[in-house]
Amino acid sequence: MYLPRSLISHLYLHLLRTHHPLSPPVLILVSLEPDALCACRILTSLFKRDYISHKIQPVSGYGDLAKAGQDLIRPMKTTEGGSGGIVVCLGVGGLVDLGELLGLENENGEQSETGGIEVWVIDARRPWNLGNVFGSPQEQPSLRDIDMNSRRKQLGVERGRILPSYRPGHGGIIVFDDGDIEEGLGKEKDSYCALLDIPDVDDDGEESDDSESENDYPSLVLGQSRKRKSWSDRNEDEESDLENQRPQRRVRSNSGSSMPSSPRPRTLLIAGSRSVSPDSRSPSPAVVPKEPSARTLRRRLLRLKRKHESVLRAYYSLGASYSEPVASLVYSLASEIGREDNDLLWYAIVGVSSLELYGRGDAGVSVSSSSEQGGSAGWGGERNERIRQLLRDEVRRLNPPDTNDIHTGDYDRGDATGVIPTTAKSPTDNSIRLSPEPRFLLVRHWSLYDSMLHSPYLSARLHIWSDAGRKRLHKLLAKMGVSLTQCKQSYTHMDMDLKRGLREKLLKYAPVYGLDGLVPPATGMRGGKEGWGFVRSWGWKACLSATDVAVIVGAILEVGKSGLKGQDDNNWDISQRREPIDADGTAENEEWVGRFFEAYDALSKIDALKHALPTAQHLHRSILRTGTSLLEKRQIRHLRAFRMAVVRDGPDVQLFTHPGALTKLALWVGEAIQEQEKEKKGPSRRGTPLVLAALNESRGVYVIVGTGSGGGVVDLVGKRERKERREAKKKAKEEKRAERERKLKGGNGEDEDDEGEETEDADSDDSDSDEESEERGYGRNRFGNAFQEVIEETNARTRIDSFETCVVEIRKEDLSGFLESLSMKAVVG
Repeated sequence: MYLPRSLISHLYLHLLRTHHPLSPPVLILVSLEPDALCACRILTSLFKRDYISHKIQPVSGYGDLAKAGQDLIRPMKTTEGGSGGIVVCLGVGGLVDLGELLGLENENGEQSETGGIEVWVIDARRPWNLGNVFGSPQEQPSLRDIDMNSRRKQLGVERGRILPSYRPGHGGIIVFDDGDIEEGLGKEKDSYCALLDIPDVDDDGEESDDSESENDYPSLVLGQSRKRKSWSDRNEDEESDLENQRPQRRVRSNSGSSMPSSPRPRTLLIAGSRSVSPDSRSPSPAVVPKEPSARTLRRRLLRLKRKHESVLRAYYSLGASYSEPVASLVYSLASEIGREDNDLLWYAIVGVSSLELYGRGDAGVSVSSSSEQGGSAGWGGERNERIRQLLRDEVRRLNPPDTNDIHTGDYDRGDATGVIPTTAKSPTDNSIRLSPEPRFLLVRHWSLYDSMLHSPYLSARLHIWSDAGRKRLHKLLAKMGVSLTQCKQSYTHMDMDLKRGLREKLLKYAPVYGLDGLVPPATGMRGGKEGWGFVRSWGWKACLSATDVAVIVGAILEVGKSGLKGQDDNNWDISQRREPIDADGTAENEEWVGRFFEAYDALSKIDALKHALPTAQHLHRSILRTGTSLLEKRQIRHLRAFRMAVVRDGPDVQLFTHPGALTKLALWVGEAIQEQEKEKKGPSRRGTPLVLAALNESRGVYVIVGTGSGGGVVDLVGKRERKERREAKKKAKEEKRAERERKLKGGNGEDEDDEGEETEDADSDDSDSDEESEERGYGRNRFGNAFQEVIEETNARTRIDSFETCVVEIRKEDLSGFLESLSMKAVVG
């Protein structure tokens, strides 16, 4: 089932009304990423204010998720002696069948008895598992004479959509819709619901007759259909090459090209009525149409089944993408019930800002062409740009100007003068402000030189990894009038005149070096502040931007703070950290889960954030050092479908065994390669996919991540023009159909003309559908699909446990064969 955006508070308000001190605590399953961490912070703040008991359980991958289902969720089921309850999945489970993974199905694989467990799924990853979205529990087994749609309506659910009349408490899986289900999954919804009502017919590969019309289906009366089977119940004779499962875990993933079959009903009653023949103008009433045979009916049914399955198969094969951030959606819930404040708004801003650090946009994890507007303008497409604009409006609403600041003209210095704010306005200032943030890294907590040197944006465009690139950086600083002595000291101690004029000088000289998007302009296209960032003050203690906080929280999750205790950052010794030695990665996952609560506490404690600053600085020094080594030594190989590099040795190799840190390194290297190829071949709409592998010597495996080639920044103007063209074509077709209906009513008898027009309309529909499908999946990261195909072909020893479909672990001995087979696959949509 799915909860529409307009009813986002429906479930929470019911929980608020029915919760009491003896109710079981709400179980929150959270993935180990900054966006989900911020969403967890918002949700737990709401629970604390409403005195709703809850328990937080971090999960590092599908193995942890299955373990949580066995150890935590199963005892909650009423069938196991528990009292039911609510499970909230934040950034978890959107891609897989949660009914099986969490143990909500019975021994027959049916979800008829969920044991009173209601699962809320809030996830930004796509594609959705359609079983979670459009499936619904069947809690009334006595009503066997009522069809499935009638039963869903009685539960307040219509074709998977929760209605205002829905009364929670029946259990089941409920997906929170951010708008893309209602707007973009209409065709998939129709096909899924149609497959639920199609009886089980063995597909032995027979071809249907060409003379039969696809639209001339018999009248079928379906009896009570059996409860929905799991996606893994496939016909063994039906396209076995599409049945790709995630290895070493009982997960049915939709990220591959696998295709679920329809549920099997118990009975099929074929009505004895005659089939309806096309309207014939023959005056003879004596001709009786021949009733179709059982073989003909079976062929028509198979054709209908294949048609709907192809729609779902096409959806699953689009590739990975990201929709609205989880933190933004949970903040919308808080706003809907009137609980928003500055703290919750700040968590939402940090969560949204973190997506760009990990390359997560509407094309999945990918290197994107940067926006020329500056800052983060355009990142993540039109939807994320609207989200950022709404957050800017919320900042202005919840942080009104002080009367004293209005009289002195000192309100929102960054907004008024364009100066990058570095201090609070007063000792008690905890406000959030807009700031024209440059694309530097931790500029307030580093020297200007180090901040520019470690910026992925500047590194790629100035070729920082080479001596010529360092000289270009020095020339840029010289033209701006900033000496190396000044820029290598702490930014907060720089000359005030230099800091006040820094933004204007960057706007003037950055375009000379191709850095058009380095700093956002004063105003955007519509008078707004596209690309402007967010800054928050904690009195005199600190002043941090949202990107700074996202960088620090991400470093805690990927590196941890324990390795820095009693050590200076310049004398970091990675070998002193405790290294788990386990074949299946269990101890390693436990270590990652332990870092979650360090990051969780740091998000609300400024002292903990400041203490973790050296961790973030060390991580990005390692990225620059390792990336420079790969480029200087020419260790990047050009394969057929992508570029490939392997990190086998060096002082930082163990650091990149974490998928998050390896993803950041891959994005850094991928952006540098993209800029190199742009200079040689000119700008290209399609970028450069990259596969980066890092050796985990203690476990004898390689961790592999595949980054896509673009799509993070969308051509909004071109997209709008294509949409207008489709609407114009649709309007013209409607006018033609209306004119044809008038001719038929007039009895002109122009059958041949009508047939030709219908054929033309059908061809036009197909072309429009193909164009829309191509645009829908263009540039998406398809490494998850390709990984599963290669695993099936090569039988490589792999482990796919990460929630990111583009991350896989493989044994050292199988790496070469795996990459060779992968090079022949389509890795970008």
